[in-house]
Amino acid sequence: MACTSCSTSDGGAPKGCKNNGTCGTDSCNKLTVFDWLSNMSLPTGEAPFDCVEVRFKNGRKEFYRNTEKLTLSIGDIVATVASPGHDIGIVTLTGELVKIQMKKKGVNYSSNDVPKVYRRATQKDIDIWSAARDKEEPMKVRARELAIAQKLEMKISDIEFQGDGSKATFYYTANDRVDFRLLIKDFAKEFGTRVEMKQVGFRQEAARLGGIGSCGRELCCSTWLTDFRSVNTSAARYQQLSLNPQKLAGQCGKLKCCLNYELDTYMDALKDFPEFDTKLITEKGDAVCQKQDIFKGLMWFAYTNNFANWHILKIDQVKEIIAENKLKNKVSSIEDYAIEVVVEPEKNFNNAMGQESLTRFDQPKRKKKPNKKPRVASENVAGANKSNDQKNNPVSKENNPNKENNPNKENPNKGNRNNRNKNNNRNKSNNNRSATNENKSEQPRKPIIIKKNENKE
Repeated sequence: MACTSCSTSDGGAPKGCKNNGTCGTDSCNKLTVFDWLSNMSLPTGEAPFDCVEVRFKNGRKEFYRNTEKLTLSIGDIVATVASPGHDIGIVTLTGELVKIQMKKKGVNYSSNDVPKVYRRATQKDIDIWSAARDKEEPMKVRARELAIAQKLEMKISDIEFQGDGSKATFYYTANDRVDFRLLIKDFAKEFGTRVEMKQVGFRQEAARLGGIGSCGRELCCSTWLTDFRSVNTSAARYQQLSLNPQKLAGQCGKLKCCLNYELDTYMDALKDFPEFDTKLITEKGDAVCQKQDIFKGLMWFAYTNNFANWHILKIDQVKEIIAENKLKNKVSSIEDYAIEVVVEPEKNFNNAMGQESLTRFDQPKRKKKPNKKPRVASENVAGANKSNDQKNNPVSKENNPNKENNPNKENPNKGNRNNRNKNNNRNKSNNNRSATNENKSEQPRKPIIIKKNENKE
């Protein structure tokens, strides 16, 4: 459900009416009620119910009597009784459903204490109401600064102006009682209006401010939940949840309201289970319960002298052993009743998503090149190779006639030819080394002549 202002924009993104739950069409409001009796006519001679439900800022709803017999429908802006002055609100429900809601809230619809509706709001009333709503946010910032200046342990969570702008209600949260008498004087002097302080709980604060829960949806208390039930840690124990306060607590700091949603289902399923602290007496020793699977009807037992090995038993088998123990009979062992665990074969296939890597479009990392040798060392090696080449293969100027005819100074492609000559010299040096080694091996060895000493006697 959405109003005409909440339609999508040209790019497909939602525009949003930015009315923060006070949309005039009453189709995107918090705690909106669907009137399923709107298309049904009353019996002949039956007068319509004269009370209506009116909603104010942040889901606050009150019941008012339509004494003027105005023709009101859902979404109409009306002026109602307030103390002092009047207040402006939006009609959220009319007809017989209002009587059901008043019974649910414990309001006596036949009493004379029900306030009344003055009239439909005029354009002047709506302008004053809108101007007062625009002042709430900067006033909240200044009010927090004044509370911090007086070092009061309280948090001002929200401000609500009355429809005629004559009174402002400050909602705050605090762990202990707070003496804010001086703070009220500062507020009245600073803002020039009548001030009313109202303390709310942490759950009510979260309902007024709203937010996104851990499930990814809007908070239940700010959308459809109207009454707050007490939530205990036993609800988490029955559902076998880990007692981790960070996971079980909501944005209000208290236990999540959704812990009570499935609690009745778990309680019904646990009726067939034996008590968790039941002991099974066997000849091998006593066995105690370690774990339960509520919806599969399974229990895990382990011997007191061997807690490492767990045995799975069905509820019927556990009840059978308990019945034998009540007759003071011991069963041989719980292994006789245990269920054999079938190990499923591993699936070695990959789906289409598993075959694709998340980093397939990333550029591969370049390998680091090894560090080059120092320039001095390379020059020494080059000079040594050059001297060896000259020793092994000396070349004279006469054997190289092109040196004088084609000097490097007159050659325009000096740089390219020098590089080519360097590469050629390296290849020649390697060839010369191999040639000299071959020549040394081919030369005949000279015979060794031993001269005898003739003067020796």
